[in-house]
Amino acid sequence: MKLHYKEMGHGQPLLILHGLFGTLDNWATLAKRLAEHYNVFMVDLRNHGRSPHSEQHDYDAMAEDVLRLVDDLQIPTPAIMGHSMGGKVAMNYALKYPTRLTKLIVVDIAPKAYPPHHDEIIDALQSVDLSNVTSRGDVDKQLAKTISQEEVRLFLMKNLYRKEDNSFGWRMNLNAIEKNYEKIAAPITSDTPFKKNTLFIKGGRSRYILPEDVYGSIEHLFTLVEVETIPNAGHWVHAEAPDEVYDLVTRFLDTP
Repeated sequence: MKLHYKEMGHGQPLLILHGLFGTLDNWATLAKRLAEHYNVFMVDLRNHGRSPHSEQHDYDAMAEDVLRLVDDLQIPTPAIMGHSMGGKVAMNYALKYPTRLTKLIVVDIAPKAYPPHHDEIIDALQSVDLSNVTSRGDVDKQLAKTISQEEVRLFLMKNLYRKEDNSFGWRMNLNAIEKNYEKIAAPITSDTPFKKNTLFIKGGRSRYILPEDVYGSIEHLFTLVEVETIPNAGHWVHAEAPDEVYDLVTRFLDTP
């Protein structure tokens, strides 16, 4: 599978992987700043954005997608940063292909299994009748029946696009995401830890990384790890605290 990506900047290669229901554009603002110092590649993961759709959606397949992209781009050892689901892809890539990256950055996700917590969003998206909408506002009204938070609806609607017949469609493969949700929530495991420099960035108001995760699965799988908390940020750390994330990422990447 050939993943869709956008490239900007020059210098050390840095791949950025988005989270569930996201696209590469979620990172556009911060990536533009990082591109002043690095060769940044924002990537659409499979079944998301403009990348191909597939019935298979698991972390081994997604890590292999990223490896193929790295090979195609002829950048054998980039740094890789991933948020949420993209963070799990990045972790799995590092553990499976440790010689094929320099450093790893994981944003607000642990390698553990998570209980289902996107059922409401999946049900809401599946309930939207795109055949009867003429504007994004129509979609927003349908989503608002079950999703009260406007910012969540706006994030989800970034997946909307106009087809050639002027009707609306979702860029993400919603059926594959729903079918494979247990695999998306599954843990990242390995018999051999990743022994290169790793940075975990946690939102202080987020519950995705707990103290026991740091002393447990994170330090077990990533031996040269540092964990930094941005106190006033939630799960969307890079959107809520871009300056702090920029400072942490550049300091980490620039440290030998």
